[in-house]
Amino acid sequence: MPDSSPRIDKGGYSGLYNFLMGVLLTVCIGLLMAGPLHAQQSASSSEPKSVTVPAAIDHNRVVIKVDLPLPDGTTQTIRAWVDNGNPDLYLSRRVATLLGLAVTCGEQECSSPPPHEILVGGMTIPLSGVKEAKIPLRPVNAAAVLALGMNVEINLPSSILRRYDVLIDFADRKFSIGAPGTLHFRGSSTKVSVNAGNGLIQVPSQIEGKKHNLALDLGACISFLSEDMFDRLAAAHSDWLRMTGAVGSANMWGAEEETKWKVTRLDRLQYGPLFLTNVAMVAMPKPMMDFFEERAGVSTVGLVGSNPLVNYRVGLDYTHSTVYFEIGRTFTFPDFDVVGITLRPEDDGRFTILGVADFAGKPSVDGLQAGDHLVAVNDIPVRGVTMGQVWSMLGGTPGQERKLTLERAGKEFTIVAKVQHFMDDVPDEKEGKKGK
Repeated sequence: MPDSSPRIDKGGYSGLYNFLMGVLLTVCIGLLMAGPLHAQQSASSSEPKSVTVPAAIDHNRVVIKVDLPLPDGTTQTIRAWVDNGNPDLYLSRRVATLLGLAVTCGEQECSSPPPHEILVGGMTIPLSGVKEAKIPLRPVNAAAVLALGMNVEINLPSSILRRYDVLIDFADRKFSIGAPGTLHFRGSSTKVSVNAGNGLIQVPSQIEGKKHNLALDLGACISFLSEDMFDRLAAAHSDWLRMTGAVGSANMWGAEEETKWKVTRLDRLQYGPLFLTNVAMVAMPKPMMDFFEERAGVSTVGLVGSNPLVNYRVGLDYTHSTVYFEIGRTFTFPDFDVVGITLRPEDDGRFTILGVADFAGKPSVDGLQAGDHLVAVNDIPVRGVTMGQVWSMLGGTPGQERKLTLERAGKEFTIVAKVQHFMDDVPDEKEGKKGK
C-alpha cells in the first residue's frame, strides 16, 4: 500500500531550519539592542533638568566647579567663570591639551574647536553651538587672558547661557541653571533686550531723567560708562567723588591703561526696576565703547557689572527676555577701602605693581616703583592667589597698616602701607574741610 503521509525532503527541513533560526536571531538582536537603548533613554530621562551648585564670589566674579569629560572616558573637575557679558568661549591651554584639541595661533591669540560639553552639577551643557574656543598666547597679554588672577580654565559665555534659565545668587553664593521654564524666579522684573545672536543683555535705564540702555554684565567686577557721558556728568557735578587709577574692584585685569582709568560714583541710577545709588563707574574709552556697542547690536552707554548687585539674586529668563532682581541682604561693601596700588597678575602667578593711586593730592603709598613685584601681604605669600584673594588681603578698615613684601631687581624689601578710604570724602588736615 502506498504511503500517503506528507513528505518533506532534506532540502525542505534545511529551509525551515534556516528560516526559524533567522527569526530567532533577529529577535535576539532586537532584544540586545533594546537593552542599551532603554538604558540610554533611562539615563537621559534621569539627567536633571536644572541644578544648583555652590559658587565662589571672587573679585565680584562668579566662579563654579564643572566637570570636563576627557577622551579616555574619565572626567576632570575645573573652575569655570560665569560670564554672561561676553559671547566668546575661552579655554586654558592645559584644557585644550587634555582634550587633544587642534590649536592654531595668530598674532594676538590662539584658537581651537570647542569642547563637546561640560557638566554642571551632573547636568550636561553642550558647547557645540560655539564655533571656536579662544586660547591665550604665551607670553600672555594680561588684559585679555581669562585665567590670569582668577585661576579658572573655562568660561560660561552668554552664547551658551542664553539657551537656559540662569539664576546667580550673590547673597547665598549659589549658581542655578536649567532648561527654559524650570527655574522659579522671584523679585522685581523688567523686560530687556537680548541679542538673538550672542545672548548679550541690555537693560532699559535712566540717568538724570534721560533714557539709555546699559548692559547687564555679571562677569565684570566693575561698571562702565561711556567716556563721553562720564565726562559730561563729571563736568556737571564737580561734587561727585572721583579718582584716577584702578584700585580694589576697579583693578579689573591689570592692563597698563588701568593706572589712568577715571573712576567716579554715579549718584543715582535707575536700572530696570532698581534705583541704585553711589554706583562706582569707570570711564570706557571710545575704541572700547565702539567695539562694545557693535557687539551689543543696539545703542548703549555702558554696562552695569556685579559691583552694585552683590546683595542680589539675579535671574536671567532668556526665553521671555526678562531679568529678575531679588534683594538677598543689605550689607554695604566697602569696595574701595584698600591699599592704593594697581596690580597686574602674571602668568607665573606673581603680581606686578603697575602704579600707585593718589590720595588727598599725593601718592597713597611711598617707596613703590612701577615694575616692583608684590611677594606677600602681612607675611602671607600672594604668588598663585586670585585677584579677589589679594585684594581681600589689601582691604580693611581705613587707617589699618599692611606690611608689603616686595621684590625689585631680585632683592626683597618691605614697606608699611595704610588702608585708605578711596572714593569718599576725606578730611583735609590743613583746612579741616572735606576733600576728595
